[in-house]
Amino acid sequence: MDRRQVRRTGEAVAAVGILLGLGAGATGCSGSGAAAEDVKGGGDPVATLRRAADALRDAGSSKAGTSMEMATGGTRVTIRGKGVYDYRRRLGRLTVMLPADASGASGHRPITELLAPGALYMKNRGAGVPADKWVRVDTATLSDGNLVTGGATDPYAAAELLRGTREAVLAGRTELAGTPVRHYRGTADLGRAARYASAGNRAPLAAAARGFATAVVPFDVYLDDQGRVRKLRQRFSFVNGREKAAVAVASTLLLYGFGTPVDVRLPAPADIYTGRIAEDEPASGG
Repeated sequence: MDRRQVRRTGEAVAAVGILLGLGAGATGCSGSGAAAEDVKGGGDPVATLRRAADALRDAGSSKAGTSMEMATGGTRVTIRGKGVYDYRRRLGRLTVMLPADASGASGHRPITELLAPGALYMKNRGAGVPADKWVRVDTATLSDGNLVTGGATDPYAAAELLRGTREAVLAGRTELAGTPVRHYRGTADLGRAARYASAGNRAPLAAAARGFATAVVPFDVYLDDQGRVRKLRQRFSFVNGREKAAVAVASTLLLYGFGTPVDVRLPAPADIYTGRIAEDEPASGG
């Protein structure tokens, strides 16, 4: 992957490759009331899912757990994150743990990520960035709309992708951590999601519609009786820029602890790194 593209254009394949350590060494992420009625009464799945983001906004905030799996060239890696998200202000904080390297070493420092409208901030990114500085990425310039670049999908962007639901079926009822949920399976169209998303997510989702190998995103989602997303698994596909090989990414989001206080403060301009990002250093900071 061309790391110069990460530094200047935020090309999604290279960005994910650096964050996950998939460089040269690894070639061989209407209101909830109506939604709740649909969930309880078994209404139209497509209409229910298109309103899932509204139910999260009504909930205000939650804790979040993330998992992102990438498979390419016979290699599979997984990175995990945990944090909180404010759906009304669209601000979140995640601590992202990188996977062990090929030798099994796990000395990577966790990356702190701040999610904000139109921006992704990363600390402990490595690649020559001072440990006390943040890197800021304009998500509208990313060809994946920050659905996979950060190694974790923005929770509200993931929910807004469901606004593009084209077809869906109710796969059954189950429980997650003791909470009754309904399991839906379907596909969403990134282009449609971009058209109906909130202002802050329109440009990133439109970029993803153009940048992925396909604009159709298969998903499995579990909603509670309030229509809120409890678990969401989305599968993306893009083309490795260097090897022209298809790369499959599965992003899983778990939401719980609704109403949790969220205090996210974005970095001051003086704390944002504007220098050169090394092309020959991993982004792990380890």
